[in-house]
Amino acid sequence: MSKEMLRTTAIKPVPNTFCPGCLHAMASKLIGECLEELGLVDKTVMVIPVGCSTMGLNFWDLDMVSAAHGRAPAVATAIKRVQPESFVFSYQGDGDLASIGLSEILCAANRGEKITVIFANNSTYGMTGGQMAPTTLIGQKATTAPAGRNAEVDGYPTDMCALLSTFQAPSYIARCALNSVSGVKAAKAAIKTAFQHQIDGDAFSFVELMTNCPTNWGMQPLETFEFMNECTLKQFPVGVMRDRKEEH
Repeated sequence: MSKEMLRTTAIKPVPNTFCPGCLHAMASKLIGECLEELGLVDKTVMVIPVGCSTMGLNFWDLDMVSAAHGRAPAVATAIKRVQPESFVFSYQGDGDLASIGLSEILCAANRGEKITVIFANNSTYGMTGGQMAPTTLIGQKATTAPAGRNAEVDGYPTDMCALLSTFQAPSYIARCALNSVSGVKAAKAAIKTAFQHQIDGDAFSFVELMTNCPTNWGMQPLETFEFMNECTLKQFPVGVMRDRKEEH
């Protein structure tokens, strides 16, 4: 394909279809900017499972594969192994990745697959009605936990970054929050770093983006930002948990 025919824009110039105030829109913008700035658009394969991420089928201008619920890491692994010259990443929510697809993400990370996973954590099953997710906070209400999550009954929130950090293979693991300007800047830097790890042929890279869900949380968008600061980020603190490049 000639340079004149190469795609250079990751997102179509159309409105996204996320709920008003949802930070999935910001996450998508940052991912798109990183793909464009690194010149990856025309060699990228994006894997989308079931969840709010499927909204991206309406506005992403990338080669995309839709996976069964939770199976995106397995599908991404297959694509990268048979087409190693492609840049492959998945974009998954917490119900999809940390519950239904827990085995898939753990196995892909432990094998050190040369893919990148972007994990949007809004502590709820957003698309399917606000059920309790593995990342729902203690005391946080959900349609399946109307009185709030009870540790004795439901267990504690699952910290995916901490869990994946127990494996030796992953090359980069980081968590960022999208509810502030500084957080957005840090998130973009983390996404670009994770992408660079794959470009350089390093093992598995993972970025968790702390997001919100105004609809299922029953809050106005600005209220969700405050809730994240006061509650969510205390349970899931931001930071870089693993960066093999910095270790050498």
